Amino acid sequence: MHPFLLSAMPQLCQINLISHIAMKKIFIAACSIAMFISMGAGFVSCDKEGDVKSKTVATKPQKKTDAGELPNYRYVDSDTLLEKYNLSKDYQEEMLRLQNNYDNTARQQQSALEGLASQYQKKQQNNGYTSEQEMQRDMNTLQQRQAAAQNQLGKMQNDMQAQMAAAQRAVQDSIVGYIKEYNAAHGYDAIFMKAATLYIDPKLDITDEVLKGLNERYNKVKK
Repeated sequence: MHPFLLSAMPQLCQINLISHIAMKKIFIAACSIAMFISMGAGFVSCDKEGDVKSKTVATKPQKKTDAGELPNYRYVDSDTLLEKYNLSKDYQEEMLRLQNNYDNTARQQQSALEGLASQYQKKQQNNGYTSEQEMQRDMNTLQQRQAAAQNQLGKMQNDMQAQMAAAQRAVQDSIVGYIKEYNAAHGYDAIFMKAATLYIDPKLDITDEVLKGLNERYNKVKK
């Protein structure tokens, strides 16, 4: 093969196939980190001046501080919330759809470029080029097609990343906002993220209760 033809063989950016499970883990991990930052060292408190108070609560609830009862704080498992919250699950499916679309487009572009390169290679091997200028025109066409494919995939990747960031913010804001409303109604000193603790009594876990409230609220809006 002519050395110039060899150097022009298309090399698109490597197709990064992401499975459903991998995409889910990426989305949950990113949301979890964002929530940790947003909640400030992993907790929400309603006792400080300026904290959010539920509009539906007429008076501040009494704290549960009787002797022998649990301490007046609770925790949630953010990974469980992100995995089972229906809003988060819907966004995960949307991100997987975008990733699959990107992968399919990359495969198609790679196949088309390889086909064109093979066509030019056979032409060169069969002495089909009558001049160096003719070969140069085909190489220019191949390189232009390659550049166009790379630009298209780059734009798709940037759009996908932007949509994922927006989805992460939407899920994070929804969960943190609901926890603040929940806390205003229950009067805890703090609600921690489990990931922010080394050990915490499982009796203080309110994840299921918060998850139920989140999904009930989301399902009403979705209908």
